Amino acid sequence: MCLSSVATAAPRIGVITMQPGEIFFERFGHNAIVVDDPSLPEPLSYNFGFFDLEEPGFLGNFIRGEMQYRLAVLPLADDLAYYRDVGRGVTIQWLDLGDARATALAQALAENARPENARYRYDYFTDNCSTRVRDALDGALDGALRRQLQGRSRGNTYRGDAVRLASPAPWMWLGFDLGLGPAADRPNSLWQDAFVPMRLADALRQVRTPDDRPLVATEAELLPHRLAPEPAETARPWWPWLLAGLAIAGALSWLGARNPRWPALFALPFWSVCAVAGGLMLFIWCCTAHRFGWSNQNLLLFNPLAVLLLPGAWRLMRGRDPGRLFGWMLATVAIGAVLALFLHWLPLLPQRNVHWIALLLPVHAGLLLALSPNRTGRHA
Repeated sequence: MCLSSVATAAPRIGVITMQPGEIFFERFGHNAIVVDDPSLPEPLSYNFGFFDLEEPGFLGNFIRGEMQYRLAVLPLADDLAYYRDVGRGVTIQWLDLGDARATALAQALAENARPENARYRYDYFTDNCSTRVRDALDGALDGALRRQLQGRSRGNTYRGDAVRLASPAPWMWLGFDLGLGPAADRPNSLWQDAFVPMRLADALRQVRTPDDRPLVATEAELLPHRLAPEPAETARPWWPWLLAGLAIAGALSWLGARNPRWPALFALPFWSVCAVAGGLMLFIWCCTAHRFGWSNQNLLLFNPLAVLLLPGAWRLMRGRDPGRLFGWMLATVAIGAVLALFLHWLPLLPQRNVHWIALLLPVHAGLLLALSPNRTGRHA
C-alpha cells in the first residue's frame, strides 16, 4: 500500500533562480524549472538556456537575430555543479500548484524536452530562457500568471534592465544603450519584466493560484552567492553629459578660431566612430531580426553620413581646402543631431537617449562652428 502511494504521488515543482555571473552572457542571471518526481531517483532540471557554439552558422544566425536555443533536461545536482564552481548563488521556490497541475506541467516539460520539440528561436527580450519558464508556469495555471502580472507595472523598460545588468562591462552596456531603439523604452508590465530571471522570482512571490493560494509555498537557498551582487537600480542624470558636451564644444570653437587643424584632428576619429557606429545601427535596422534595434534615433547622433566628412577633415589637417560639399555636409550632420532632440520631445515614440543628445548635440554644433567654411576662410 505504501509503495503504491509513492509510485502515484504527484511531483513537486520548483523554480531555481541563478544570480548573475562574470562572463558577459551570464550578466543577466538564469533560471530553470525543477521537477522532483518521487518515482525518479533524483530531481530533474528543465533548463531552456542551452545553445551550441559549434552549430553550423551560429555566428551568422546570432548576427541576424535568428539564434536557436533549446530545452535540456538534466539532474538538478549536475545543473548546480557549475554554479557552485563559479560562485553564483542559487535559490529555489517550491510552488503550490496542486497535484493535477504539477503532474500536467511535468508531462508537458518532458514532451517539450524531446529532441524534435526542444529547439526554439531565441529573442533576448520576448522569448528567452526566463520567458519560457514563465510561459510554462502560466500554461499550468490556466493563464492565471499572465492575468495577474499583465496589468501591473513598476515602470521598468527593456533598455533599463539591460543597461543596468550589463553595467559591470562598459562595452556591453554601451552596446545595449546605443544599439536599442525606442521599442525598448516602453514601460513594461510585470509579465514582460519576467525576461529577467530575478524579476520573475520577485513576481512569483505575489501570484496566487486559481484556488486563491499563494503560488510560492516555500523558498530556500541552494547555493550562496560569492560574486558581486546584482547591480542596483540607479537614476542616470543627463546634466553631466551636457556639461561634458558643452566643454568639448567650447574647446573646439576656441581652437577653430586659431587654427582649424586642431578641431579637424578631433573630428577625424570622432566622425570615424560616428560612421562605424551609425553603419552598425543601420545594418541592425535594415538587415536583421533584432527588432528592438529598429528605428534607432541614435542614428541622428552617430550619423553614417559622417563618413563623407572624413576626406575634408583630412584635407583640413594638412592645411588644404576641405572641398566644395564639406560645408553642406557639415551642416547636414549637425541638423541631424538637432532633429534627434526634436524627436525626443515628441510623445509618439520617445527614445530614452537624452544623455546622448546632451553630449553629442553640442559637439556637432561645436564642429559646425569651428570648421564652417565661412569661419575658416574656405569655400564650400
